[in-house]
Amino acid sequence: MEKSATKLLVVDDDPALRQLLADYLNKQGYDTLLAPDATDLEARITRYSPALLVLDRMLPGGDGAEACRRLRERGEDLPVILLTARDETVDRIIGLESGADDYLGKPFDPRELLARIEAVLRRKSGPSALVKDAPVSFGPFTFDTKARTLHRGSEPVRLTGGEFNLLEALLRNAGKPLSRERLLALARDDEAGERNDRAIDIAILRLRRAIEDDPKQPRWIQTVWGIGYRFAPLAGDDTAQDPPAQP
Repeated sequence: MEKSATKLLVVDDDPALRQLLADYLNKQGYDTLLAPDATDLEARITRYSPALLVLDRMLPGGDGAEACRRLRERGEDLPVILLTARDETVDRIIGLESGADDYLGKPFDPRELLARIEAVLRRKSGPSALVKDAPVSFGPFTFDTKARTLHRGSEPVRLTGGEFNLLEALLRNAGKPLSRERLLALARDDEAGERNDRAIDIAILRLRRAIEDDPKQPRWIQTVWGIGYRFAPLAGDDTAQDPPAQP
């Protein structure tokens, strides 16, 4: 899925929160559209064709859960994440019964919202076409997301679950710089427990040791300074090469 073309519609009556989420999600590569209420919500959806709707439960002049219910009744299957200042079980049930795909109580960390957005989009759209139906080859390697294997020629390359997820995320977004936060969201390994930026760096180092001829001068997994990492599969693509290793 091309994240540069992925639109999100955020509907919330708090202007500070709307702007915070727009700034954060745009930094992660999304195109974030904003609205203060659910007025003409269907018209906005038709006009902008967002991939996902982030919808506040308590809106001036209306209820987000009810707006979600009306969308579902009219056949709209747009993924919806409800936000609310209430975090009680009954409110979660009401939100999910309205047809929402997920539910997040306020206050929340924007990174958690990002992780939930990524998870909902993965469930809705399935694997990227890049790695959906057939193994992907780069250099001497064959990456098979269906079999969850990586081979160098005929020899298997052993990866942990988290490393496999990370390589898949990089391949799906080949050529695009991805921040560490974005990689954390894309490559979540539920069995690995909590991850952080340092864990991403360590996993990148291990992947480089597994697939690079010279991990200190990586060909495939390149550092993009000030942002994060990218996978560069195209021959002659040397625009983000790492600097010489420090002694």
